Amino acid sequence: MKIPHPYTRADAEWYINDSIKNWAKSGYAFVVELKEEKKLIGVMALSGIDFFNGTATTGSRINKKYWRKGYITEAKIAINDFAFDTLKLRRLTSTVNTRNKASIATQQKVGYVFEGIQRKASRSKATGKIYDLNLYGLLKEDWKAAKKKLIPQGISG
Repeated sequence: MKIPHPYTRADAEWYINDSIKNWAKSGYAFVVELKEEKKLIGVMALSGIDFFNGTATTGSRINKKYWRKGYITEAKIAINDFAFDTLKLRRLTSTVNTRNKASIATQQKVGYVFEGIQRKASRSKATGKIYDLNLYGLLKEDWKAAKKKLIPQGISG
């Protein structure tokens, strides 16, 4: 599923309701919530789960007011743990618009490795323009090493 931009409240409500209806059939969707305010600020998804191959794709969307505050990094840590520890997957992928520098930095921060460019792979719902996507991959063993750098010893994540 391609996520629209700009991402409206109606888009979020549809996505949440559709995800609840289809929970775990094709993947999992989680909300990103500000705990102290109990306020929904985004979504994180695990889709295209292939248990035979041990693979899936992650994706996220967050309200623009909360960009660059570490919320997606925190959510990415949780979804990586869920994918590798609970679902016992071995590999995750993630695609990012080649112009989205903040998302690229987040992928790299949590251990994803750049694997190539998917040329003209995504159309913007807002503008209709077609964009290239960077493809990133994360192996379970690489996640264990990356997580140690992100979360100091003795602190659970």
